[in-house]
Amino acid sequence: MAISIAQVIAEHHHDGFGLFTTTPRLSWRFNATTVRDWKQASYDMRISRNGQDESYHVVSPESILVPWPSSSLASRERASVKVRATGRDGQSTDWASLSVEVALLYRSDWSAELISGPPPGPGPKRPFRLRRTFRRTGTGPARLYATAHGVYEVEINGRRVGDHLLAPGWQSYQHRLHYQTYDVTSLLQEGKNVIGAHIAEGWFATRLGRPGVANIWGNRLGFLGQVEIEGEVVCASDASWDHLEGPLISSELYNGEICDSNLEDPTWSTTSATTLANGRAHVLPFPTAELIAPEVAPVRQVMELKAKKVITTPSGKKILDFGQNFVGWLRVEKTISSTPDNRDLIIRHAEVMEHEELGIRPLRTAKCQYTLKLGGPTRNAQTRFTFYGFRFAEITGYDDVCVDDFTGVVISSDLRRTGGFESSHAMLNKLHANTVWSMRGNFVSVPTDCPQRDERLGWTGDLQVFAPTANFLYDTAAFLGSWMRDVEAEQRDAGGVVPVIIPNIPKPPDNRQNRPMAIWADCAVITPWDLYNAFGDKTQLATQWESMRLWLDLGVPRDEKGFYSTKSLQYGDWLDPRAPANMPGNGPTDNFMVANAYLICTTDLAGKVGRILGKAEAAERYEIDAARLRDLFRDEYVTKTGRLACDTQTSYALALRFGLFDDEQMATACGRLDYLTRWEQFKITTGFAGTPMILKVLADNGMLNLAYRMLQERDHPSWLYPVGMGATTIWERWNSMLPDGTINPGQMTSFNHYALGSVCAFMHNVVGGLSPALPGWKKALVKPQPGGTVRSARTWFDSPYGPYEVDWRCEGSKMTTRLRVPPNAEARVVLEGIDQEVGSGEYVFETLWETDPEWPPSHIAGPQGDHCLGRRSRFENLPALTRSLRLDAVMLILARSLPARNDQLASLVFVGYGQQDVERARRGWVSSKQLVQPGPRRYFDRVLAKQVVESNIERPSFGHAVWRGITCPQHGRSIDQNATPG
Repeated sequence: MAISIAQVIAEHHHDGFGLFTTTPRLSWRFNATTVRDWKQASYDMRISRNGQDESYHVVSPESILVPWPSSSLASRERASVKVRATGRDGQSTDWASLSVEVALLYRSDWSAELISGPPPGPGPKRPFRLRRTFRRTGTGPARLYATAHGVYEVEINGRRVGDHLLAPGWQSYQHRLHYQTYDVTSLLQEGKNVIGAHIAEGWFATRLGRPGVANIWGNRLGFLGQVEIEGEVVCASDASWDHLEGPLISSELYNGEICDSNLEDPTWSTTSATTLANGRAHVLPFPTAELIAPEVAPVRQVMELKAKKVITTPSGKKILDFGQNFVGWLRVEKTISSTPDNRDLIIRHAEVMEHEELGIRPLRTAKCQYTLKLGGPTRNAQTRFTFYGFRFAEITGYDDVCVDDFTGVVISSDLRRTGGFESSHAMLNKLHANTVWSMRGNFVSVPTDCPQRDERLGWTGDLQVFAPTANFLYDTAAFLGSWMRDVEAEQRDAGGVVPVIIPNIPKPPDNRQNRPMAIWADCAVITPWDLYNAFGDKTQLATQWESMRLWLDLGVPRDEKGFYSTKSLQYGDWLDPRAPANMPGNGPTDNFMVANAYLICTTDLAGKVGRILGKAEAAERYEIDAARLRDLFRDEYVTKTGRLACDTQTSYALALRFGLFDDEQMATACGRLDYLTRWEQFKITTGFAGTPMILKVLADNGMLNLAYRMLQERDHPSWLYPVGMGATTIWERWNSMLPDGTINPGQMTSFNHYALGSVCAFMHNVVGGLSPALPGWKKALVKPQPGGTVRSARTWFDSPYGPYEVDWRCEGSKMTTRLRVPPNAEARVVLEGIDQEVGSGEYVFETLWETDPEWPPSHIAGPQGDHCLGRRSRFENLPALTRSLRLDAVMLILARSLPARNDQLASLVFVGYGQQDVERARRGWVSSKQLVQPGPRRYFDRVLAKQVVESNIERPSFGHAVWRGITCPQHGRSIDQNATPG
């Protein structure tokens, strides 16, 4: 099979239309081939521009993001690019082509004005329309450049312009405003033409967050657009445009839309329009934000779904079940007439059913409702300027509901799918599919946490832990690259602190989003690193360098040692399953241990990035600081033998993953993680911090069988528990739905949250055996590690060089591994008895294989052999105290009462109040960190989970400590009831 180029792209812009650069870097991906060891030796490039042809021959193996060889392009300029690659064998590919066109690069290129309707009253803003008649001059290509304060759609002569949804998308509007470039040549007619724009609140002015803030970026919606023919402006938004009210009565992100079909006029944007204008447009000040033509793919309709069945509830409601939780809306497929009893068609959306009715409690204050006032045309009626996250749709106002009457429209940012996984284990396949659906539904313009309730915000921590999985499943280079630009912009506004939500929104009364939060803010360092490894874009890494430095040098609130100040608030191992339902940050893992472990990680990464970018002085400073912090961590949290003061799966996962143990401590640390994993009966007991890495840490440290056992666990908490409960997306909580079918009582309970789907990175890299060995996948590591009951797996990834694929199967005593490597790339293959480098082509390896004699691995039973999650520690049986004592004194008494035992620690978990109470209690109750006693070291950790030397007391995994009558001497607050679990 000959070598051929599959695609040429400019920057990360896959169609090359509407570029926002004068010198676009070029890349080309190759088709799969059986030709072995093909490496590019040179490439030829032909560029045609302004009637002139240019030819370039470059001796280079590079095929990713190579420099633009010609002179700088100008605004509106078009060029034709052809590329041919030649291998070391002298054989060349055929020519592959790409047409590029530059958008408007400078503010001076705009002659349009930002226009709006009359000033709005209080409350939600009614969507409106703007219209203008113009004449076509010239016959050349026509372009529309458009954007809005709000979201918009444009029609020309009654036909929709483009297929973008919710344009211009969501950015930090005070800094950057995306605009779109459309080819409208085919929509124009000779002579008279009509252009119409429909504007709604979108993210710009709608209520965001809870309790909700509206008009964050302004209270006037507006449209900015101009039509050009061969660079000549023939129509631009200005005061001459008409203002009209359309059929939309309201459109809010959370509450949904109300549409009056009686006001619909399909001719409104044509020369035969009958709808009269309400007046002229109002001109607003030109946007102060930088106008940018984005590389990121727009939001589009990506597929359609039909309902699986109609459910009649006990209350008589009709509910469509689509069998899949998704993001989008319904389209009406038939004419529905108004009756005296039914004047409105109402569609309510929810992700789950509860008590055989629509489960709307998790939506909180979001109505998630589409109302269509009947009487006018209804066929093809659908939501236009918001979206819903749902599987179930309750229909009222129409009795004869059937599955063919409505179509589910699935929307997402239209990213190119790049990776996949399938195996012999059906539930793992479903887990992977659920992750893809959650990413699809939450990558809508920005990476959000959830798509349904009164939130839908760009939480940085969710994305940071999920980014390696996201980068494998889809081409996220432009999408996340754009979002990271907003991270830096918002960070500068906050004085170096990375807000936990991007784009940032104020949260009254304390604007908590601007508090420096490890894991969340660490996206400024970790996510660019993940992007660099996935796509190999050194320029993108350099763009974020100052953001990294700003966070580490100014943003992190430090104590005198350089660790996180204990006066700061930390979310810690968010959503640990042992945390109270309404206090998800109060799990047993010390929040500051988590924060400081991440601080070491990000400091170390900053040193690596500095080396890559040639910033030796800064790199050395970060390297020295990382080493110093690592030593400090060991002194603060690690015993000499390798035990951690905080005895949880997450604490060991972090410390092992980030290299925080000495070589002499590794055996003890790994042994303790082995013990904890078995003790918890292979249940997952991690939150945001530990979940992405726990399985990989187990596998990398000789506990592959435990990793598979945890991955395949089906009881709560586990990854497969939701699958067994019928989940079709990843849940926010390990038990968003309880075994009896009721919804978790916590106030934040989403059924579409991708963060816990970060486990798919383990499935890709370890189960599937495919991961990048060099940035951008120039080299892959092929190292499948069979285990558990998985007997085969296929993993594929369409890299910047072309497709990799690993397909392995174990039968009898033999493991057969099939491998595909793209041209101009290579792979390191590590199998039983094999460790070799291979180039492009297809390969088959046969190696010996035997089942794990220790499968399934044994667990360690609790004191009575009962399930660990229901277990209480023997601390319960200690006598109640009747007088005020400082907590350190209580712990000292307890420690003295126990026989010394060097390597066994018990965890006293004392959680009764919120995080603020924890902070105050720390300052009021804890006077010393370390109990100085003869014998082994005894630790206080840095919140109220204290470590003492254990005698015959079993480790309280979900321990409760009953300390009645303890009073904080500073605040006089006493504990009169059992401490809350967690």
